[in-house]
Amino acid sequence: MKKKILWLVALIAAAGLIVGAYFLYGYLTEAYSPEAPETVSPHRAPDFTVLDANGKEVNLSDYFGKPLVVNFWATWCYYCTKEMPDFEDAYREHPEVQFLMINIADGQQETVASAKEYIEKMGYTFPVLFDTELDAYRTYGVSGLPFTFFIDEKGDLVTYCPGAMSRSMLEKGIALITED
Repeated sequence: MKKKILWLVALIAAAGLIVGAYFLYGYLTEAYSPEAPETVSPHRAPDFTVLDANGKEVNLSDYFGKPLVVNFWATWCYYCTKEMPDFEDAYREHPEVQFLMINIADGQQETVASAKEYIEKMGYTFPVLFDTELDAYRTYGVSGLPFTFFIDEKGDLVTYCPGAMSRSMLEKGIALITED
């Protein structure tokens, strides 16, 4: 009889811990979820070299003069693919902003061909660049995908967002680089 009572108490305690952890996780996720991209003291955005869709080398600095949204992504990244429709919509709605979608084409997990096939299949029209040497990835210290940087028209890094972004966060980042 005592064993049954002990097991029942243990079961109730375990259930209480699981329910408590569930609610605590939900509370902390909401309480600490960023409302806007991380802010930084503006400083010159480091340059890097990647390939355009035709295989020609281009530098980030080639795009200075217009506000830039630089997003690092890959097709195997679930959150990257989930936020891409928002980037496509923002690209169409903000012609004053240059969007650079940097695909991490390392040749193993991702190839230029597989990324191009995905973009074509999904019907995305934003510019895609390919980081086949991982120069941009290393230069910006990207620790995971997706990762987005917001650079003003002078070429200064204004803010960034590690991880997936909501559409409202994307718009807040754009507002920070387009304000006068």
